[in-house]
Amino acid sequence: MQRIQPAALLEVLHPITWFAPMWAFTCGVVSSGQPFLSNALFILGGIILAGPLVCATSQVVNDWYDRHVDAINEPNRPIPSGRIPGAWGLIIAIAMTLLSLAWAWMLGTWVFWAAVFGVALAWAYSMPPIRLKLNGWWGNGAVGLCYESLPWFTGAAVMVGGLPHPAIIALALLYGAGAHGIMTLNDFKAIEGDTKLGVRTLPVQLGAERAARVSCWVMAVPQAVVIAILLGMGHPWHALFVGVLLAVQGLLMIRFLKDPVKHALWYSGIGVPFYVSGMMISAFALRFDAGVAGLS
Repeated sequence: MQRIQPAALLEVLHPITWFAPMWAFTCGVVSSGQPFLSNALFILGGIILAGPLVCATSQVVNDWYDRHVDAINEPNRPIPSGRIPGAWGLIIAIAMTLLSLAWAWMLGTWVFWAAVFGVALAWAYSMPPIRLKLNGWWGNGAVGLCYESLPWFTGAAVMVGGLPHPAIIALALLYGAGAHGIMTLNDFKAIEGDTKLGVRTLPVQLGAERAARVSCWVMAVPQAVVIAILLGMGHPWHALFVGVLLAVQGLLMIRFLKDPVKHALWYSGIGVPFYVSGMMISAFALRFDAGVAGLS
């Protein structure tokens, strides 16, 4: 039996992608208003679930079902190169799925069902005949839910030991919706290839300029709603800080919109950090309510 190279196993798990769900999970932890030190083991368990388990599972599943395309476009990747031989890619994906669900079960019922939904979306994103990734509207939405909304929900659920407060769920969903626009940024670099392969990303469906405008609105509108919610909950300073971050993004979007194909990766590297910073500021606003007014 051919052996898997350890370096190839780490590569197919794509650790660099784990940051987004781990950050969102941390936002959920903060927003719950629960003490950190007395819940340290639960927090660590949740971070492992969000990144090295569920997110890594989604990456292996995606690499397995993309192996034929990767054999043409990126033949040096672990599965098409044979560094992960035979059906080992599928076996690892199934094993990671089961491990993720078993781990989630230990963290609580709501966490378990959130994980079930997350891994189901991960498989639906890549696996035929569903293969949500072939359409930018559905695929990017699935990723936004998996990378932002579900980890945020899970972080809060781990801390409160049940269903989080509706305000927490609302912000988690809003930032997950905005992440749809962030995912579109990644699609501008491969318009020609996606067109040939029948992958209907938003730049393919709408053209680069229209897709860029849509992605900007999709990122901006949920943040504007978050600002309104924070104001309505009596947090003008948190709302102001999120508003400043949104204004900075707006200025950066002006340059992005002038040449989306050229500046998409630039905006992703410069503008997105302001977006995720707003997530944490919003989480601290909810934490204040949780600690003072019993939000959770």
